[in-house]
Order: sequence, then structure tokens, then C-alpha cells
Amino acid sequence: MGNSAGPPLVPLPELVAAVADGSRVGVGGALLTRLPLAALHALAARRPRDLTYVSWGGGIPLEILLGAGAVSRIVFCFSSLDIFGLAPLFRRAVEEERVSIDEWPAFAFTARLEAAKQNLPAMPFTWPAGTDLLDGQPAVRRETTGDAGPGYAARLDLDVFLMHAQRADEHGNVEIYGSRGMDTTAAFAARRVLVTVEEVVPAGTLGTLRNSFVLPRHFVHAISVVPAGAYPASCLPYYTADFAALARVTAQSPPPPATPDPAVRDRLRAAAALTHEAVTIAVTERAGPSASPPAPPAPATVDELMVCWLARQLDSDSIASAGAVSPLAATSYLLAKATHAPGLAIFMTSGGLLDVAVRPMLLSLGEALDTASAAVQCGGEDSYRWYYQQGRVTCEVVTVAQVDRRARTNNIELTSPSGRRIRLPGQGGMADVADMHQDFILYLTRHSPLTLVESVARVSAARTLTDPAARRRAGLRPGVIRLITNLGVFGFADDRGELVLESLHPGVSLEELRESTGFEPAVAGDLGVTAEPPPEMLRVLREQIDPLGIRRLEFAAARERGELLAACIAAEQDLIDRALALGGRP
Repeated sequence: MGNSAGPPLVPLPELVAAVADGSRVGVGGALLTRLPLAALHALAARRPRDLTYVSWGGGIPLEILLGAGAVSRIVFCFSSLDIFGLAPLFRRAVEEERVSIDEWPAFAFTARLEAAKQNLPAMPFTWPAGTDLLDGQPAVRRETTGDAGPGYAARLDLDVFLMHAQRADEHGNVEIYGSRGMDTTAAFAARRVLVTVEEVVPAGTLGTLRNSFVLPRHFVHAISVVPAGAYPASCLPYYTADFAALARVTAQSPPPPATPDPAVRDRLRAAAALTHEAVTIAVTERAGPSASPPAPPAPATVDELMVCWLARQLDSDSIASAGAVSPLAATSYLLAKATHAPGLAIFMTSGGLLDVAVRPMLLSLGEALDTASAAVQCGGEDSYRWYYQQGRVTCEVVTVAQVDRRARTNNIELTSPSGRRIRLPGQGGMADVADMHQDFILYLTRHSPLTLVESVARVSAARTLTDPAARRRAGLRPGVIRLITNLGVFGFADDRGELVLESLHPGVSLEELRESTGFEPAVAGDLGVTAEPPPEMLRVLREQIDPLGIRRLEFAAARERGELLAACIAAEQDLIDRALALGGRP
């Protein structure tokens, strides 16, 4: 680099050569954002052994290293391939006990990194009383025996942290733009930070990307210039995620390297610069001229009924956080903000993009539009400490594999009817937010005796503080527990400690719901029928918020899901073409 005190600029093979066998390796990025995929493929090609993989999420990075036989231990909160499905190598490795796992609620995980960042032996965090994840965990201790109160998590040191960033300057300072994941904690918790970047720019250039974060050169140990180093994930403003390429690589196990040709790179960069206005006009043009007078809308399908019901749980005072792999939840937030709740604050991309503007439900373009409109860009741990800990968030609408009579959830592990162990993605941050958020709102798109059960075998998350006075004493807002499925809506009776059926969806009988439930459900005395969505809300959902039908991905059977996803990807490509033809660049 230009300054001898700065980190060296090295070829990619030399960068990853610094990862020794037996290392604790942190991996940066968030979901499908800024993943250091080129570095991970280069590392996997070396065939390292006995690595400990450390990251909030597993996903594609973990699949790459598992495919190389490089990982013996996983420290994580969640692992899936996002909308592309479950992570096969992760599941197989855990089910066959070929790796050991160290699974954490998100806030405790960040506390461990924060302790290392501050060079402290441990860090306090709010104990997620509704989960069994921390039972018998030697790296934590609890200070109280009640439902609330702190725990202390032992520090989590990283030997190496691999990160992809937008830019470095000639002195070795590194700039991150957009959602930061947990990078700005993990980078300070690591003994060595190895970075790939899109480009090196002159000194004095960094900080010009809006809301960006600059990691000082003193914490960076080596840099490689690797254009498209995160592809086919995103690295804004250089390129959006390429969902067509992601579909191809995630269909293979392990996911192979992917390199965009120049035409694809140009297209993705142009898409990353599209404006809200151009995308909105393109959506309107795609819908075609409206009828005059407008025809009555077709009756709501079950996915539309559910998304509209979820939207009506929010108002202009709400703060709603979008979790991973929840298209139905994100669609409901955008719909609420576009119709009756203009003041609603929405957090996207693992809580890293705060208070985003209304936009259509999209795949690759969604992150770019949210990054452009977000009031704040930060790390996931920042939103935890600023909002979650103080109970400011209204809800994070979530889905899981199982819910039981007591509204306890399981997204960790199942046992099949044949007795086979089935590993699930994990709870991510659900264990924390079940109590922290005002409302604990769940949804299930497939109501069956396997998804609504008498008692879950593993408890990934559950609300334990239900009494309003107890919640206020804990600094949290009183709220409700509610569950909507494709058959009906349940509330929760605090005095009985169980779910209570409040309404059946139109056309669903009580007998049908009972036969589809793994326990005899309590039924409200005034059992009703779930209200049909207002015609205008349906119109906005269909024409403006989710014209591509992305919400339906959660309802499709496995054999149909690939075709539906391919159709959504193709429809978004057409939308991008329309928006680019409008010249919708800033």
C-alpha cells in the first residue's frame, strides 16, 4: 500500500494462506450481502482442516467450507440458503455428528464478540428465558433464577476474520457500505483481519458513500483486490445480488465459484443504481392500464388473507423488524406502510437498514432500494442495543417448523416418524425477541399435526413475560401472542397458558382445523371468521407491493417451489429492464 505502516496488498492465494489449520475463522457479511465468497473458495481450495466456523449465519459460506472438509466445529445462530432452501451439507454434517455445534441466541453471540472486542473476559446480555439453547452451556452463567435478568457470556476470540468490503484506500483503511452484519464487532474481536475489496482508491476518498463505516488500517492485516469478490451475493453500489446465478450455485453441493461476465456485471451495477421512482413506474407499467371503473377484486387467496391480516396488526407507531427468510412478513410490513400505517418504521437486512421507505417486494432490487432509503445503516448488533434491548420494537413476525399448545416454537431439530434426526436452520434471533418485542406474532403456512403439536421437543423461542406489570418492570411494553396459519387465527390465554382459536378462515370448518392440529385446540366462545381484506388493500398488494407474487414462495410445495422461484426471478429481470429503459439512475 502507499503507507508502509498499513497492511500489505497481496494476491488472493497469499491472503488465505494466513488461515492455519485449527483456526477459529469468522466470516463477514449478512444474508446475501457482502459475503467473502471468492476468499472462501480460495480457502477451500487449500483444503484446510479442523477449522472452527464462527458467524451469525452459515449459509453459502459454511456450505463451501463443509464441502472442502475444512470445518470440525460451528459457532452460529442460524444456517440456511435463504429463499433457496435448507443448507444440505450443514444438515448432513450435524445429523451425522461429523461436526460439533455451539449454537447461540443472537444477542448472546454478539455479547461474546463484544467481550473480545473490549478485551474483557465476559459480557452481560439479557437472558432469553424462553429457550433451551443455553441449557448446560459452559460459556455462560446466569445471575438470577427468575424469568428476567442478565446472563454473562464468555468472550469469543477469532483467530482470523474474513471480510469483503467495497473499498480500501492506499493506506489500508477499509470502507463498508450498507448493512454491516456483525462485521464491525467481529473485526475488532479478531487477531487477524483479512479483507477482499472491489477496488483501492486514493487517500481521502473513503467516507463518501452514504452512511458508510471505515475500519482503520491498524486493525487490517492484509488486503486483496478482488472485483466481484462477493458475487453472486451483492456488494452495493457495485452490483446487486444475482438471484439467477444464486439459484444455479445453491442447486449444487457444495456451491461452486461463479464469475460474472462483463455484460452481467454492467447490468447488475446499473440495477444497483435504480431509483425508487423508476422502479415504481416500471411496476405500474407492468400492471397495465387500470380498468375504469375498476372491476371488483377476485376473492383473496389464503396467502393474501394472511399477509393482509399481518399488515393490520401494525400502525403508524409500530416498529417492525424483518427476519431472515420471511417473505410473507416483509410483504406485510410494506403493505401496512403503503396503506394505513405511513409512519411505520421497517428494519430490513438483519436489522442493518433502519426505517426504509415503501417499495415493491423484490429479490435483488430490494436491498438496493432499502440501502438508498434507510435513515440509518448499521450492524445487526447496533439495532439490538438501540431498539431491541429497550423494548422499542413492536414485532418481528416469524415462522418456524413447529408451534405447540403453549406457543413455544421449535426451529432447531425434529425427529421424523421413522425416528430419523432432522436438523432445522436454527432460531437466529427469535429466542431474544420473543420477550423483547411488544408482540410475539407467528405464522405457519402449512397447518398440520406435524407443525402444531402438543409439546415441542426443543424450544427455540417462547414468550415467558406475559403479565403487563412484569413486562413494564423489565422495561418492556405489554403486548400479545398471536398465531395465524393457513386455516385460522389463534390468540393466547394468559390464565390458561395456551393458544386459543379465535377465528377460522373463510371456507374452513372447525372439524377440518381440529383434524389438522396435533392437540385438541381451545376454542374461543365467540369464534368468528377471519375478516376478508378490504378491496383497496388487496389491490395495493397485487398491483404495487407484491406484483411478482414473492409471498407465495412460502406456500409452494418443494417440487413446485423451484419453478415459482424461477418465475419470480424472471419477472424481476423484466422489471429491471423496464426500469432501466426509463433511465432510472440517480
